[in-house]
Amino acid sequence: MPGRVIPMLLLLALHQLLISPVIAYTALSEHFLKLVPSGGADFDIENGKLLAPILIPRVPGTPGQTAAQQHFVNFFAKELPKWTIEWYNSTSTTPLSGNKQVPFQNLLFKREPPWVKEGQSNLLTLVAHYDSKITPKGFIGATDSAVPCAILMHVARTLDKYVTQMHDEMSALGEGGPVPMDMGVQILLLDGEEAFKQWSDTDSTYGARALADTWENSPHPAMSFYRNPLDQISMFVLLDLLGAANPTVPSFFQTTHWAYKAMATIEDRMRKLGLLESTPERPFLPDLEKNAVTFQHAYIEDDHKPFMARGVPVLHVIASPFPRVWHTMDDDGAHLDMPTVRDWAKIVTAFALEWLDMMEVEPKEETEVPATN
Repeated sequence: MPGRVIPMLLLLALHQLLISPVIAYTALSEHFLKLVPSGGADFDIENGKLLAPILIPRVPGTPGQTAAQQHFVNFFAKELPKWTIEWYNSTSTTPLSGNKQVPFQNLLFKREPPWVKEGQSNLLTLVAHYDSKITPKGFIGATDSAVPCAILMHVARTLDKYVTQMHDEMSALGEGGPVPMDMGVQILLLDGEEAFKQWSDTDSTYGARALADTWENSPHPAMSFYRNPLDQISMFVLLDLLGAANPTVPSFFQTTHWAYKAMATIEDRMRKLGLLESTPERPFLPDLEKNAVTFQHAYIEDDHKPFMARGVPVLHVIASPFPRVWHTMDDDGAHLDMPTVRDWAKIVTAFALEWLDMMEVEPKEETEVPATN
């Protein structure tokens, strides 16, 4: 066994050296934190433009899922036209379909620096699944995962103006192109996370498994900085089961605990500044000071599994224990805690802004006022 420990430590050290330029970002100032919007009425369960349209059953291959897909695509096409839209389609049989192939359709929305070529940017990858469970009939899945999807739409919309400003300023100064500092962001909405009968390696994560395999076998052109789309992922941040009051999100992986600490620190700073609405019994992200010796090999199976198995770094933002409404008909809009939803929107947005080094384009205090939506 000792003969295997040293090579692994060397690999981890090498990995840290390779990713260090990406993580050397500057923390958001208090002023910038105060400008991070909560989403406000856009998360209203009846009329909110982000969340309300997807508080419906979204089972793969059904009209409800098609409606959700149209909601996502229309939002990006109309409000964020500089983001590219890609579909990754696959089919599979399920325990309930017999020999019939069920369609699964992953959606990817990406914003890269305009000067980069294929395989030249590292990508913060923000992820949620958008399908809903087939049973009980009529199940909506508000925390699982309509709210995470709506949060990611909010994050993309907030990021967009700052990303545009940074790209414009870098282009004007001729600073574009210092790989691997060319950072981009992508929103990945995965299909087929839910089991149709009983969770297993083959009855779950249908879209994620297909996409991880596709990306692994999609090499970039020769001389690209990154080998394939998996290699471009700087962090795979997966949101799931968010929106209920008093969530506890542990830090699952020692290798990405530094990223967890970055998000937990943002929550802590925002609470101390009075920028969050909820009053939980303890922080959403309580493991800020988690000791290395307390990490275990156990984790919650989810859409990250096929990506992590291929070496992708993962930050799993999932409530554990699961919300009381998990996989019940009560997982609907009426049982959401809206201050918690809006606080998660702020925390994840600030994390993304910080990761993408947006202090470079921090708004001037005398010209900006706090955002209200």
